[in-house]
Amino acid sequence: MAVAASTRARARAVSDRGEIAAFLRRDRLYAAYALGDLDGPNRSRVAWAIAHDGSGTPTALAMHHEGLVPQPLFLMGDPDGCRAILESVLKPRDAYLQATELHQAAVDDLYELEAPLAMLRMVVGHSTFTPFAGPAQRLTALDIDDLNQLYQLGYRGGFPASIVEDGVYYGVRVRGRLVSAAGTHAINGREEIAIVGNVMTHVDFRGHDFAKMVTSAVTAELLSRVDDVALNVHADNLPAVAAYGRLGYRTHCQLVERLARRRAGGWGLMRPIREAMRIPWQREPK
Repeated sequence: MAVAASTRARARAVSDRGEIAAFLRRDRLYAAYALGDLDGPNRSRVAWAIAHDGSGTPTALAMHHEGLVPQPLFLMGDPDGCRAILESVLKPRDAYLQATELHQAAVDDLYELEAPLAMLRMVVGHSTFTPFAGPAQRLTALDIDDLNQLYQLGYRGGFPASIVEDGVYYGVRVRGRLVSAAGTHAINGREEIAIVGNVMTHVDFRGHDFAKMVTSAVTAELLSRVDDVALNVHADNLPAVAAYGRLGYRTHCQLVERLARRRAGGWGLMRPIREAMRIPWQREPK
């Protein structure tokens, strides 16, 4: 079992569901997507690691989806613990980092980071949900071609019918054409949490509250199954933030998403030393 060579934290791989869930529940709304993956259909392709301080107390957790293209890398907890995990346990070459700004210290010398994308984690529960009525209809596997057309996904990149069968999708049709839809990223009844996603309205039909209608319909059905529903929205998408707010969603925290590429060899690990040793004429102008 891998153990990080760090005086600040020790890290190891973890597969015990109870141990993982216990840490994620420390802030279950921040960890909503990870909780969704904990029991999701792709759980066999998810790797987990946990870090402990000198007393053995868990301080950090990380999750990475395995795959050929950059996959989500979720960080939670103390940055030093996350750094220990990334140093020796989870070491993806390319990843799509999902964390907070505080976690940048955990990855700076290990990964080259692209420009951050600020996201808001918004959540709603039974007590705050305000439904918005409209002609949204539940979608089925028979609607998958129309759904993929709305999302402008080609044949090879299209969603399979199983996402509609296993999740919750609602849509609005105008003269038979699917012009707006919303669905789910994950539903975890055991953890009483679900994630809304894939909200889309065709550009020619925006301004009619269709997105609010379909999101409301999906949220209502999810809240009949779980206690909390979460979603991510771009922090600068003020109309969307306002629309979700009118449904009762509230901002829980701000997240940062960015592409991360592992620095090559030992040079990346030595970056702080190299920076400190650079002579004045080698420094970049400010």
